[in-house]
Amino acid sequence: MATYESLIKIKGAVGDLVFYTLNGKNIVRKKSGFNKTAFKENPSYEKVRQNSSEFGHCSKVGKIIRTSLNEYIKEAGDPLLYQKFAKLMTEIKDEDTVSERGKRTVREGLQTKGGKLLLKGFQFGEVNHLPSGLKIQGQTLFLNGNFTADKAVILTLKLDTEHYIGEHIEEIISLDPHKDLHFKKQFSEDDFLLYFLVLKKNDNKITHMGFI
Repeated sequence: MATYESLIKIKGAVGDLVFYTLNGKNIVRKKSGFNKTAFKENPSYEKVRQNSSEFGHCSKVGKIIRTSLNEYIKEAGDPLLYQKFAKLMTEIKDEDTVSERGKRTVREGLQTKGGKLLLKGFQFGEVNHLPSGLKIQGQTLFLNGNFTADKAVILTLKLDTEHYIGEHIEEIISLDPHKDLHFKKQFSEDDFLLYFLVLKKNDNKITHMGFI
């Protein structure tokens, strides 16, 4: 942007320049290179459109999940967790090999072994990650006894990644390290569900948490 002086007052566009008045001064600037119509229709922007679409999808899915876990995310003590979680959603989306570029989704990514490992391996700040060997089959959580927690909080997250809405229900269960843990069925088997586990002491201090 620059000012100019001339006996002739110019307003509007001339070539690549735009002339206008601002606060009593004559201003001239170059036209913006961004064009909404070109962005939507020009083939040269195709990859940018694809990346933008997938980024928006990942951001929305990540927000649904984070909102459901907000109470526990606060305990993570990581001011950069938002950025790290956004990166996680993108990495999981990249595991989707069945959808065409621009339409890859977190849901399809989580159907893969790689996507599941990324989710389960995510570290929530300063809180210990879950002990290895935990797994869910049906409504049973198989434990390996390698923990000192007194109770477990199981959050069942139901995600609708088409309309970007979610529900979650949590159940608190006393733990016996020598017995597998049985929890209630909260939603339909046809729903897209994620399970989040929080291990606590009787004083409610969190010892471990993460996805299972």
